[in-house]
Amino acid sequence: MSVRLRVIYKDGAFVPVTAGDLSGVRENAEVEITLHDPYTLPPTVTDPVERTQIIRELLARMNANPIPVNAPRFTREELHERR
Repeated sequence: MSVRLRVIYKDGAFVPVTAGDLSGVRENAEVEITLHDPYTLPPTVTDPVERTQIIRELLARMNANPIPVNAPRFTREELHERR
């Protein structure tokens, strides 16, 4: 049986956005969920050689500018702060 539902992730649970016919699904049934984020864009560079070059350049810049040893350490709350 295959049922397609639109859901949102809220307070640690998937909440249906639209009603669906779940009459064929038994209680405690294991289901498979495929996540699709409409805000995630596919990569614009599809050529493997060009992608490899971009990654090499990025790594070279990161190695040329390391994080200082005495850099401040952020807490989890500071890293995930919403403004």
